[in-house]
Amino acid sequence: MKLALIVAFDQNFGIGKDNDLMWHLPHDMAFFKETTKDQIVVMGRKNFESIPPKFRPLPHRENVIITRNKEFHTPSCLVFNDLQKAISHFQNDPRTLFIIGGGEIYSLAMKTLALDTLYITKVHHVFDADTFFPSFDENQWKIITLFEQPIDEKHSHGFTVYRYTK
Repeated sequence: MKLALIVAFDQNFGIGKDNDLMWHLPHDMAFFKETTKDQIVVMGRKNFESIPPKFRPLPHRENVIITRNKEFHTPSCLVFNDLQKAISHFQNDPRTLFIIGGGEIYSLAMKTLALDTLYITKVHHVFDADTFFPSFDENQWKIITLFEQPIDEKHSHGFTVYRYTK
């Protein structure tokens, strides 16, 4: 199993506000869908609940939810009360396990997991976020620019997508 993380954040590491995305960036969403397709996606309960019901569970992926709520269950998803237990469950799986948020899950993953790869979209704007990605030492990673998206008729904000590897 490979461990990866995928995130989009603004220039202040903001990832969301009021349990929702702050931008609509179709090319970044397409990148997320293609990158995580046929893989395992791990998210917190609040992040899962922020996904519009018609899109959950995320199709063509194994959806895993991490929650402290021992009563929480939802169809078509595996639910764990501990991130490490979720990781252990998939230790012999050949797929990539992607951490997809939200803020608490990102923080826990960055502190405790030996991540192989980070896919980071940096949105070229500052939003009024209330949830943030944890700061980290980029010098510990080899960084490759995957693509840049300028502002256009579909994208009100430009962004750059990077792949970080150890």
